Amino acid sequence: MSTTKITESLYSIFRRGLARNPGGRAFTVGGDSLTYAELDAAARRLAGGLTGNTAGNTAGHTAVGVLAPRGRTAYTGILAGLYAGLTVVPLNPAFPPARNLAMARAAGVSVLVADGPAAELGIPAAGEGPALDEPVPVRAGDVAYVLFTSGSTGTPKGVPITHGNLASYFAWAARRFGFTQDDVFSQTFDLTFDCAMFDLFCAWGAGAQVRDVPPHAYRDLPGYLAAHGVTVWFSTPSAIGAVRRAGGLTPGSMPGLRWSLFAGEALKCADAEEWQAAAPAATLENLYGPTELTITITAHRWTPGSPGLGVNGLAPIGAVNDGHDHLLLDEDGRPAAEEGELWITGPQLTPGYLDPKHDHGRFVERDGRVYYNTGDRARRTGGGELVYLGRADSQVQVRGWRVETAEIDHAVRGLDGVEDAVTIGAGNGDTTELVVFYTGVQKSPAEFARGLRETLPDGIVPRHYRHFPELPMNGNRKTDRARLRDLAEAVLRGEA
Repeated sequence: MSTTKITESLYSIFRRGLARNPGGRAFTVGGDSLTYAELDAAARRLAGGLTGNTAGNTAGHTAVGVLAPRGRTAYTGILAGLYAGLTVVPLNPAFPPARNLAMARAAGVSVLVADGPAAELGIPAAGEGPALDEPVPVRAGDVAYVLFTSGSTGTPKGVPITHGNLASYFAWAARRFGFTQDDVFSQTFDLTFDCAMFDLFCAWGAGAQVRDVPPHAYRDLPGYLAAHGVTVWFSTPSAIGAVRRAGGLTPGSMPGLRWSLFAGEALKCADAEEWQAAAPAATLENLYGPTELTITITAHRWTPGSPGLGVNGLAPIGAVNDGHDHLLLDEDGRPAAEEGELWITGPQLTPGYLDPKHDHGRFVERDGRVYYNTGDRARRTGGGELVYLGRADSQVQVRGWRVETAEIDHAVRGLDGVEDAVTIGAGNGDTTELVVFYTGVQKSPAEFARGLRETLPDGIVPRHYRHFPELPMNGNRKTDRARLRDLAEAVLRGEA
């Protein structure tokens, strides 16, 4: 634990908004909302129960799990955990219980804030106590929350994000965006995605409102945004296709937006242009960043000249955030002037994974500094900005999920009768789809889905499966992934 004090903990960002706008709405989910003052009071009562109402946290907890969808319980639980000086671990009610329990155990969760009974995880539920007068002091190296990314062995990798990491990030965001208490932020991300924390704490730092976007809103997103005064939109680029298919991307259809932000997967230039035409008053930015670099680490502000900077139809991801350095490395690990694997270092770099054995090859010391090897290939434009070229390994983005296909392979191989499996991510219109090639006993897609939902979140369960007597090999007697990629694309076109 670091002994370096910081002037802005994550919870102090909320308290800045509380001071600015105590009677303003902190969030709205459906028909439910709380003001800043009401949310603060509720969080202090719950924090009192978590700590035994002492700044020394005599209750003995170090990490609190939050198992609830976006809403009053989850937001109060996150803030209360931070007030109590604990590490917050967001869990997802849509995940299989076994996955949530594995994440909770890995992060040391000993108490749970949950909607409804939490008995399925066997973790005691949090209760309220006398309201905590002041939040527990924290230091730069203290972990604010832990999020989990897909793991190559089938076990999710825990990423601890410190108050120091977040202080650097939200200071950058405040300088770049200039949000105000009059803004209304969309929230489209699950709370297990780090971009959800952008929505909450950028809004709360400004004294603004966070408004949940339910699935039915996409049937008429322009109408929804106008009805609720949404000014800041943030989602994965896949949302653009959903709005288009519903007929919502007509020119000028979203005049109230001030900011249009996208992250989580590659943004197509054509999509950005169409969205910008629909929201002409908004500034559009393409943001990029793995969880290990604290929410987003590069940003590109869209201009009429942006398509000319793109590669293969993909928008630039921009320059790295202030105070950070990066390298592009070729296949031999040597610095490359224009194109290579992207490594980044700086104050947003997290301390490493919860399990240090996962650090190998990702958190790498070079020239006396620790870099994060993103595993992404990038190209440097003439103006010094970066363009994303794709994964250097088998990791892909699927509907906003950062997925290591090895995790899917592992889960498929665990099903009865399956001998071997290779998962390929291939483009399918506006999204990436997973296609599984496997050997062993032939199964129906429904059988795969039932089995895989016991270990995988529904969002990354593949929909396409093809049986082989044996997997194809290339001349080096390795699995012929190039051939499988071609076959996967043919499957998605309906040709195989």
